[in-house]
Amino acid sequence: MEGYLFWILILQIFFIAYRGRVGYSHGVQKDLQYNPKNQPHRTAYHFQPPKNWMNDPNGPMYYKGIYHLFYQYNPYSAVWGNISWGHSISYNLVDWIHIEQAINPTEPYDINGCWSGSASILPGGNPVILYTGSDFRNRQVQNIAVPKNLSDPYLREWIKSDHNPLMTPMNGIDPQFFRDPTTAWEGPDKIWRVVVGSQIKGHGTALLYQSRDFVNWTRSHRPLHFSNKTAMWECPDFYPVSVDGINGLDTSVQDTGTKHVLKASFNDRDYYIIGTYEPETDTFSVNPDFMDSNVKLRYDYGIFYASKTFYDSAKRRRILWGWVLEADGEPDDINKGWSGLQSLPRSIFLDKTGKQLSQWPIEEIETLRRKEVNLQNKEIKGGTMFEITGITASQADIEVSFHLPNLDEVELMHPEWLDPQFLCSEKNAATGGVIGPFGILALASKDLTEHTAVFFRVFRGHDNYVVLMCSDQNRSSLREEVKKSTFGAFVDVDPVEMISLRSLIDHSIIESFGGEGKTCITARVYPKLAIGNESHVYVFNNGTESIRISNLSAWSMKRAQIFPLHKRRKPEID
Repeated sequence: MEGYLFWILILQIFFIAYRGRVGYSHGVQKDLQYNPKNQPHRTAYHFQPPKNWMNDPNGPMYYKGIYHLFYQYNPYSAVWGNISWGHSISYNLVDWIHIEQAINPTEPYDINGCWSGSASILPGGNPVILYTGSDFRNRQVQNIAVPKNLSDPYLREWIKSDHNPLMTPMNGIDPQFFRDPTTAWEGPDKIWRVVVGSQIKGHGTALLYQSRDFVNWTRSHRPLHFSNKTAMWECPDFYPVSVDGINGLDTSVQDTGTKHVLKASFNDRDYYIIGTYEPETDTFSVNPDFMDSNVKLRYDYGIFYASKTFYDSAKRRRILWGWVLEADGEPDDINKGWSGLQSLPRSIFLDKTGKQLSQWPIEEIETLRRKEVNLQNKEIKGGTMFEITGITASQADIEVSFHLPNLDEVELMHPEWLDPQFLCSEKNAATGGVIGPFGILALASKDLTEHTAVFFRVFRGHDNYVVLMCSDQNRSSLREEVKKSTFGAFVDVDPVEMISLRSLIDHSIIESFGGEGKTCITARVYPKLAIGNESHVYVFNNGTESIRISNLSAWSMKRAQIFPLHKRRKPEID
């Protein structure tokens, strides 16, 4: 700590000048008021700050009746930099109140940024935050902050400990690869554990630390887990899931009725593995491991990164948040004054098969539904489509169940078709097949020159059917400068029974859930024509075989109420 003491006063003075200089270089943003003409791609019911840059969700928690969401935030512009912890609160995870930043880079151990971390609830119910600081030497170190006033239900002020930094990169840890502490869990020996993401000798690693008092931490002699098939693990997450139902579990639960999930963010994707954790020895056994098999498990097969879960004790569920970054360019972000969304909060639980996780938007999202449209038992012949009318297509929630009456002539699945994303690119929505492509065309212009296709195809494998789910953005926008990706994944469902799709559409984001949440794909799109009331949504079938809609329900979605503390907004009129 000797070197830190010398720099405290100097660096705090320079921080003020540094903050102003960096913020000024990109221009100070004005508060943004939603206007469909000048902000056609700003969302209506996804979480985002009023302005500026946002990335990773940090430290979500439920405390004394209030949900807290922290996030990586640049208070001064719509590009990455000056990273602080933004802070917003909610009573229902739908409507949000923005309050002041919780943690800012003011000390030698975090002067170059207050990076990602997690919240933990200690015995007695007191919350603490562990976060990564980029220090005055650009090393990554782990720090702690606690609420200044526990009687403040909003937890508006946080105090950094005099003991910071608690964990520093020593004994072979690269100071550039040591970040993002997890939520802590308490073992049967009453010792706390936490994982920090790292890269040791080029291998992704979950470093394990232990503490009795949450201040003095000791590195375990071996990591919780590592992989020689990946590099740096960012934003790790480690938590239990029940094998007997969908209820969530507190992070410290360890019993015979649980499995454990380890998530790591790398290669711009969020991968996870499921295994058995032995708390007495701190061993985590998995099969398959990261990147071991053809089926590489991911939370989301689209744009979704640096995610974080938390246990909601009020409703006994585990909730997942993920950063959904932009797919346009930095000049666009500066021009519109903001960058980055959070996904809709999702309940996450172990699937009945025990082989993967399933996700579903939390039930509170349904309170935004209005103007329902419903139809049943509708045949869609090959090469046809129809429009879903009566809803606001740019701000909608659509659930549809498909029944496939004839699987006799289904196409054969070739053994080399192992990469679903490549397969979706080769067999896009415009390429006809036998069973599929079928699904929806979202954020579509009237003449279909713009649309995003979310669809399925069915193939016959060696001894089963294979269902492919795709999200094709190739025709999503007439704008040349935006990314137009194609995403894909296989869905572990039996098409003999039913194939379900739910898509939540919100101006520039489409979150889709296939097979009741077994497979999720999130897309960012920036239409030029299909905006606001000029947007349409269609159900289509480009296969030769007819399919049948067992049930379709669609709703317009109201705007979530998201505003600064003490500022009131008039109720929305339907």
